[in-house]
Amino acid sequence: MKRILIHFRGQMDELLRPQGVTIAQLQVLYAIRSAPGSSGAQLARSCYVTPQTVQALLKHLEEGGFIVRGKDRVNDRIVTASLTLAGEQLMESAEETAQTIQERLWQGVADSDLSRLNELLMQCLGNIAPESVDEISSGR
Repeated sequence: MKRILIHFRGQMDELLRPQGVTIAQLQVLYAIRSAPGSSGAQLARSCYVTPQTVQALLKHLEEGGFIVRGKDRVNDRIVTASLTLAGEQLMESAEETAQTIQERLWQGVADSDLSRLNELLMQCLGNIAPESVDEISSGR
């Protein structure tokens, strides 16, 4: 699995490079889209990176015009982030890129095999991190 993910990420990074972003930055954009107005700390937790790392990613995304940052309505010490139109367009393009790579990845693999693989991976995840399976099942 790790080798597949490494190759997938490498291909995604290569195809995203001309657009000026990396997979890590794209992950932050997805987190922002999922929870607009999130703070840096919230984004760091949802992206499994440190607050310092997410701040660097946010800075690059803001400089690229993909997000805007502002003050939280309740606590003005909290800086929030929201997607711009350019950020939305980048995500659409990245999703098309990912879809192309995924189609190539799963070429020749039957849907029933993919379903079974997903079941096995969920079982493995449940064996080591039951709370993660609960989060996935509830859509969090």
